[in-house]
Amino acid sequence: MGLKRIGILTGGGDVPGLNSVIKGVVYRSAELGYEALGIRRGWQGLTHMRPSRELDGDYVRRLDRDDTRAIDRTGGTILHTSRTNPRKMRRAALPDHLPIERLPGLETGDGIYDLTPVVLENLERLGLDDLVTIGGDDTLSFAHALDQAGFPVIGIPKTMDNDVQGTEYCVGFSSAITRAKELINRQRTTLGSHERIGVFRIFGRDCGYTALYTAYVTAARCLIPEFPFDLDHLCALLAEDKRKNPSRYAFVIAAEGAMWQGGSIAEWGEADAYGHRHKANIGEVLADEIRRRTGEETVFSELTYDLRSGEPDSLDTMIAITFANVAMDLLRDGVRGRMVAIQDGKYAHAPLPDPALGSRRVDVDSMYNLNRYRPNYADRLGHPLLLERSLVTA
Repeated sequence: MGLKRIGILTGGGDVPGLNSVIKGVVYRSAELGYEALGIRRGWQGLTHMRPSRELDGDYVRRLDRDDTRAIDRTGGTILHTSRTNPRKMRRAALPDHLPIERLPGLETGDGIYDLTPVVLENLERLGLDDLVTIGGDDTLSFAHALDQAGFPVIGIPKTMDNDVQGTEYCVGFSSAITRAKELINRQRTTLGSHERIGVFRIFGRDCGYTALYTAYVTAARCLIPEFPFDLDHLCALLAEDKRKNPSRYAFVIAAEGAMWQGGSIAEWGEADAYGHRHKANIGEVLADEIRRRTGEETVFSELTYDLRSGEPDSLDTMIAITFANVAMDLLRDGVRGRMVAIQDGKYAHAPLPDPALGSRRVDVDSMYNLNRYRPNYADRLGHPLLLERSLVTA
């Protein structure tokens, strides 16, 4: 076996359940006789740690059972996080201690630098035998790059969008749905009191799982990026809902990447390290359009950041703990370059997501009523718990 030291990092946006994964990995590492190091601030920890220090406390910390005993009771990540992409770093984001004479060999063009060699050197300097990477598509895309470079990596998927290729579930998804349901059900009373049409904006830049499953448990209409909707048809449906509702309100859940047929949502600001720019708020735009076309009063509500804060729900806690232990089982058994997954409702492992595949997307033919803008509820017999199978199984 020969495994002595493993690293753990969390990257991208925080979600409930990350600390449960970290604790699970640390506890199981101790049982197996491994030492665990936490890499702080995501991939930035491995680009910015100072080689002059044996253990740079700003970016690396030792983890044991004592200092992780109670971390699973809170949200966020004790290791902190960032959206650093080591393959695409601008000059201003480079570590100050990087020798200037080395920069030409790392530059890929247009003032962009690939610090993959620096990351590999730091992994070796830390004496890490393996790295457990907890993240979504963006974070795991660099884990895939490390795997291609020959460094042993195990991935654990997390994102409220639930859009990582190769798995039916990502840590954080259940908590997001649970919290969205609570927030929407609370706001129903205000919508009814003022007899308004509500528009709730929710996560989902490229896929509609969060909007779809929130609609599933709130009996709502939803708009997803996979299917451009007819705005006039939506307005007619909502007006009908409001008229038939004894409390005289209606509402719709819109994924942040949803768009109507023939419409467009502007993007603004500088792209982040993974090429994403801010989108104009579909919820605000849609609420204005519905008011203009129907004459009904509307109200817009932002559901995004409330969903990623706070402690995980029971399902996320259970899956986070199990994902951590499956990851350690894989390391114990000599399996590398894989991602812990759920496939066909069962714990499994899959390839680290290939960035070329993009995000996993909703199968609209199976999961979405294209005329009613609602989830499909019928004919679920034989489907896995989360209703849709992952297609990447190799």
